[in-house]
Amino acid sequence: MNAASGLETIEAAKVHQPPVVEPSKESFEAVVHDEEFEIPTEEELRTLRRVSGQIPWSAYTIAFVELCERFSYYGTTAVFVNFIQQPLPEGSTTGAAPDPNADIPGALGMGQRASTGLTTFNQFWAYVMPLLGAYMADQYWGRFKTIQIACGIALVGHVILIISAIPQVITNPNGAIACFAIGIVIMGVGVGGFKSNISPLIAEQCTEQVMRIKVTPKGERVIMDPAVTTSRVFLYFYLMINVGSLTGSIGMVYAERYIGFWLSYLLPTIMLLLCPMVIFLCKSRYNLTPPEGSTIAKAAKLWSLAMKPKWSWNPVTLRKNIKAPGFWDVAKPSHLGATKPAWMTFDDAWVDEVRRGLIACKVFLWYPLYWLAYGQMTNNLTSQAATMKLGGVPNDIVSNFNPLFIVILIPIMDKLVYPACRKANLHFTPIKRITCGFFLASAAMVSATVTQWYIYRQSPCPGNNANNCYLDAEETDKWQSNISVWVQLLPYGLIGFSEIMASVTSLEYAFTKAPVNMRSSVTAVSLFMNALSSALAQALVALAEDPLLVWNYGVVAVVAAVGGVLFWFDNAKIDSEEDKMNLLPSAKGNRGGESHHVPNRHPSHFARQTTASIFSPPVQVINESTKALLI
Repeated sequence: MNAASGLETIEAAKVHQPPVVEPSKESFEAVVHDEEFEIPTEEELRTLRRVSGQIPWSAYTIAFVELCERFSYYGTTAVFVNFIQQPLPEGSTTGAAPDPNADIPGALGMGQRASTGLTTFNQFWAYVMPLLGAYMADQYWGRFKTIQIACGIALVGHVILIISAIPQVITNPNGAIACFAIGIVIMGVGVGGFKSNISPLIAEQCTEQVMRIKVTPKGERVIMDPAVTTSRVFLYFYLMINVGSLTGSIGMVYAERYIGFWLSYLLPTIMLLLCPMVIFLCKSRYNLTPPEGSTIAKAAKLWSLAMKPKWSWNPVTLRKNIKAPGFWDVAKPSHLGATKPAWMTFDDAWVDEVRRGLIACKVFLWYPLYWLAYGQMTNNLTSQAATMKLGGVPNDIVSNFNPLFIVILIPIMDKLVYPACRKANLHFTPIKRITCGFFLASAAMVSATVTQWYIYRQSPCPGNNANNCYLDAEETDKWQSNISVWVQLLPYGLIGFSEIMASVTSLEYAFTKAPVNMRSSVTAVSLFMNALSSALAQALVALAEDPLLVWNYGVVAVVAAVGGVLFWFDNAKIDSEEDKMNLLPSAKGNRGGESHHVPNRHPSHFARQTTASIFSPPVQVINESTKALLI
């Protein structure tokens, strides 16, 4: 199986390498801002340890906004499984458990299959909508305005969810499910618009763009690398995501258990109200990239122009033509000269950036196989916990082991593991990290498979029935396995570790590989892979109930493992080209050659010793040295 099969446009991007372009004086001055610093030589790039630059405080305010939004989203969705699957407890008008130590909260009583289907749809919808949010941001509104509008739309959805859970509605299943369905659709539109823009916005606050030599207090010469800074930003951005997820999920699970579902939907809505207020108050401090109009359309026209002389109805010939050298050269403004079309308001460097962005999209094509394993955590593992010995712990609070592991592991990775790798000159590149993420996710599903097998083995009911196994004829005494729910620490911990490897890296990869004016769009493509995974998961809904749950987890484990192997073999060449792609020069804007407000992240080929000797002969020597690195 090859996720890139038949996608010649992306394969073409992978094959052809852009030439090294010497920077102009104007583009150089745009990034150095007349500040004196020392650029590393080729030897220093290979041997010196790389460190992060400073993260500005404005980035932390955006991280706080993300924390509030994730609190609202995960706090709300944490109770979806019980709201849909479990029946309204007898005598309850809010869904709360009359006996919190014995009863499970519920509302609609639609069963596990309906619960898995609706939660999977919610996940699918929330990850389709980033495409719309990215389009509006890159084309018309910009990231800041799009985030504000998205928060308003999400608030409307949250209010409708609150209505679905008030006593007057929740006791009427038909009315409750109608409100619930409308609420998750509207909320998903807002969530999607927010997600595709918030991660590029936080990374754009780090304006350092050039590798430079720095001397530590201990006298060690190190390289301050913007790529390391960006990686750290996304690590702590993901940390805040999971702090919000952890606090929101735990709080709302207890709110549903003791008070009712209406409170579980109300408190996240209040947290979401903080998002537009915080970013509005801090707007003047943010580094904002304005929209540049039809960038997506221009990228499509660019590909069409490059493809036109290579097209053939013979697929073998077409693939050969695409792989031929110079595929993108025919679409560069320098090649077309005076004959270039009116819409071509960019330079050659933007063509190379589009090619690099397509490479990122090709990498993301494998992600649905990874997210398929992650998705088990939001529905089936919660149902599995309900059949285990809980010891007074709510079944849907167990999933919070996942963000807890992430909150613990991220500082360890940032302070110990990643610095140790850099000090040992081990290049733990994005492709390698993503590959590790696949295998960790597969291991998590193996552990869930084994646990489910033992649960079935202990069940006294015939036919491997665990979720609907009762010990009395009146079906009031529900059977539970004597396997402790704490066994689920293993799958949740492994999935959390895999997220640090794969999910964080996908955000980083989308930001660093996309053209500056298409960052939201490439991020949305990355997020859209989660939606495709949800669609793929719909095919497995038939396995998401007794007696087939062992097959469900086992199939997902195999898919993630095979996907990891094929992902590496398909992207090993891209992994070897990581530095080449990061060292591309920055492109000019689409507005008649106007420079971007935020240049590209890694123009470390802009070599110089001091401001006074910008284009002196020593600079040319260093440039030639850096060229050697790119060959």
